[in-house]
Formats: sequence, structure tokens, C-alpha cells
Amino acid sequence: MHNYAFVVAIVGGYLAGSVSFAVVVSHALGLADPRSYGSGNPGATNVLRSGNRAAAVLTLVLDALKGYVPVLLVRLYGPHFGIGETAAAFTGLAAFVGHLWPLFFRFRGGKGVATAAGVLLAVNPLLGAASLATWIIIAAFFRYSSLASIVTAVFAPFYQALIWGVEPVLLALVAMSLLLIWRHEGNIRKLLAGTESRLGQKAAPAAAPAAASHAAGRPLHQGKRRRKGR
Repeated sequence: MHNYAFVVAIVGGYLAGSVSFAVVVSHALGLADPRSYGSGNPGATNVLRSGNRAAAVLTLVLDALKGYVPVLLVRLYGPHFGIGETAAAFTGLAAFVGHLWPLFFRFRGGKGVATAAGVLLAVNPLLGAASLATWIIIAAFFRYSSLASIVTAVFAPFYQALIWGVEPVLLALVAMSLLLIWRHEGNIRKLLAGTESRLGQKAAPAAAPAAASHAAGRPLHQGKRRRKGR
């Protein structure tokens, strides 16, 4: 029975994580698809680049909840089905993986920072709080969301190991941290090159519309020249 419950929890976590709230919220509020501007990442930080803070905050909260709620449900009701803390942690990992490769959005997902935060808060509220504090401190000093996320991903497993011990939960946390760092590979290159966008920086205007506008302007000027020639 507990093996069946474990599989159901993992699948449920993945499906919950597969809901890309950045896309859903943007569509509901009439904003552009976050995959079409800025970093192209369907996450709260990129939604913020649209200039709509409410959409970014809503995306952040919902992305965190889709990591938090599945883990909390397993922690509350799992023992009745023979599963416990380890299953809860791996359910969180499944939700995180769902955000990275969402079934409902052609497996094109975000980087999972908010979802990972939700998972950590549900697995261990103190660990989640320590990780969140780490993110806030790094982001406040350096103004790079990506750098804050990478540093937090490195520290979170160490917090777990040093304060709460080496438990099976640690394996899920390490896997989540490694995946998060890997998903930030492009950001790491930009940070080293000094071209990474800072928190709150709006997305640059799309090149295509500007080019189209410029192209549309040329025939108008040419038409004026022809009329003058006549």
C-alpha cells in the first residue's frame, strides 16, 4: 500500500508543478507570454520585467504554493498510507521537476526558484526560513536574482546536513539544488561577463516590432520623395 501511495504522491507533485503560473497569470491579466521577452523564463522574475508588479507577486506566490501544498499534504496525510518525511521531500522534488519540465506546457518551464522555496518551507519551515533569508541578503546586496538563487541552492543542503543531520531528505534537497544551479548555467555566464539583468530591470523592447516599424517608415519617406519629384 505504501509503495502505491508513494507513486501517487510523486505523480501528484509532478502534475502540480507542471502548472506554469507565469504563463497562466500573464494570460489572465492580458500580458505578453513571459517566454517571449526578457530571459524567456516563465517565472516571477521575468514577469516582473513586464513592469506589472502585481502579476509578478501573484506568480511568485502561486509558484511557491505548488511546491508547498503537495509536500504539506503528504506530511499531513501520508502517515495514514504508510509514507512520511522522505516521501514528502521527494514529492517536493517531483513538483520542482514539474516546474522545470511542465507536462502541460510542452516541457518548457522555468528555473524553479519559487517552487523550491515552497518545497523547503513545507519540508522544514526553519530550513525554508534560513534559505529565504540567504536569498534576501544576497539579492539586497548584489541586486541579482540569479546570484541569490545560486548561492541559496548551494547553502540549503549544507544547512540541512549541519543543523538537522544527514537524512534521506538530504538526497532530495541535493538533487533539487544541483538542478537549480544547472538551470542557471546561462545566468552564470552572464554574471561572469557582467551582462546579467538586475532585479526590477524591465525587458528590452523586442527587436522585431522596432525593425518592422523602421521598415514601415522607409516606404513612407520614399513615397514622399516620389510625390516631391512629381
